[in-house]
Amino acid sequence: MSWNWLDATAATQALREGTLSAQTLVEACIERVLAVDAEVQAWAFFDPEHARAQARALDQARKEGKPLGALHGIPVGIKDIIDTTDMPTEDGTVLHAGRRPMRDAAVVGMLRSAGAIVFGKTVTTELATYSPGKTRNPHNPAHTPGGSSSGSAAAVAAGMVPLALGTQTNGSVIRPAAYCGVVGFKPTHGLVPRTGILRQSRELDTVGVMARTVLDAAALMECIAGYDAEDPDSRPSARIPFAAIAAEDPPLEPTLAFARTPIWDRVDAESRAAFDELSAHLGNRIETLELPETLRAAWDWHRTIMEADIAASFVMEYERGPDKLSESLRRQIERGRAARAFDYLDALARIARLNDSFQEIFDRYDAIVTPAAPGAAPEGLANTGDPAFCTLWTLCGMPAITLPLLSAGNGLPIGVQLVGKRGDDARLMRTANWLVRYLDNA
Repeated sequence: MSWNWLDATAATQALREGTLSAQTLVEACIERVLAVDAEVQAWAFFDPEHARAQARALDQARKEGKPLGALHGIPVGIKDIIDTTDMPTEDGTVLHAGRRPMRDAAVVGMLRSAGAIVFGKTVTTELATYSPGKTRNPHNPAHTPGGSSSGSAAAVAAGMVPLALGTQTNGSVIRPAAYCGVVGFKPTHGLVPRTGILRQSRELDTVGVMARTVLDAAALMECIAGYDAEDPDSRPSARIPFAAIAAEDPPLEPTLAFARTPIWDRVDAESRAAFDELSAHLGNRIETLELPETLRAAWDWHRTIMEADIAASFVMEYERGPDKLSESLRRQIERGRAARAFDYLDALARIARLNDSFQEIFDRYDAIVTPAAPGAAPEGLANTGDPAFCTLWTLCGMPAITLPLLSAGNGLPIGVQLVGKRGDDARLMRTANWLVRYLDNA
């Protein structure tokens, strides 16, 4: 196996033991990019020499006996709406072409402190909304990789980097991770600081991670979860040992709730059959849960908040360069500008009530199981697929993780989404890791 396919946990151990150098790992990743990215097109900015320079510096630090960070020598892809001082951040729009941030985003600073190599900037959709970028699905380039964190998911899936950062305001981490067949984790809203990241919606924007395994995702989360005073939703809290908790055996074997949400009719027949088979494998460890039809209004509440916030966040882009925006984004902005203040404030007030309504479910079940998307990645590149199976959980600010456990008849992956109670991120990762092992041994 080439070094570029090594998962981050194993690579970290090899780097610490000295059986692998950062330069060797980076060179393997560079070779992979040069071999496949002409087809996949995951990168908005990639400078091999800059990646090599970072690796050389980290290897030298190790030789000098300096302390090694938790992600020492691990290449990480950074979504191109996350600011980096040493690379452009262009936000997927010609309106921001050539933009060079004056300082790193908070999460990028955390990664550098952990010894990670900022490998390059991954493709985002236009201003992280719906209009696709150039990225293709690594499993079949005729199919969408999802969005908006398209390049991050594709880069991990194609073996170009073991880890990547994305963001989610609707379904922008979970859906592309599911379509590309990698692990995607969206944490509790506010757990990871968003300072220095393109803002769509304060109430919904969340930084997430892409990885090959649950334990890799946990290791990355451990390095970026934390407090930043410039993010109004960030809160001081004790460090969460994500990696250790995720690797533990649960004290009791988890019980899962298979939730057919009010939009179950959007799930394709193949995915329905796959989830029925998954439930059969899990036996008495999973119970079917019918969520009330009244929850259907939550999708409207989310849309009201997201579009009003997008309209406010992109005032300059809309007023100075409307002809440079996609029709899709212009329509979102115009609907957001027309939203009534009452409807917006009412939608915001629903978030806490929704979380309260799920309390009884999470008292009984360790996690909710639901599709990450209506099916496998659809054919065509004109759109990034349906985010609706992420919408409710993003609105609630709950943690969610997608696992590449199922596949369609055409060989494309189907993601299984697990959702946990707000603030229960590490426990959700532990449950997800248990599920992977349980099915491996079934």
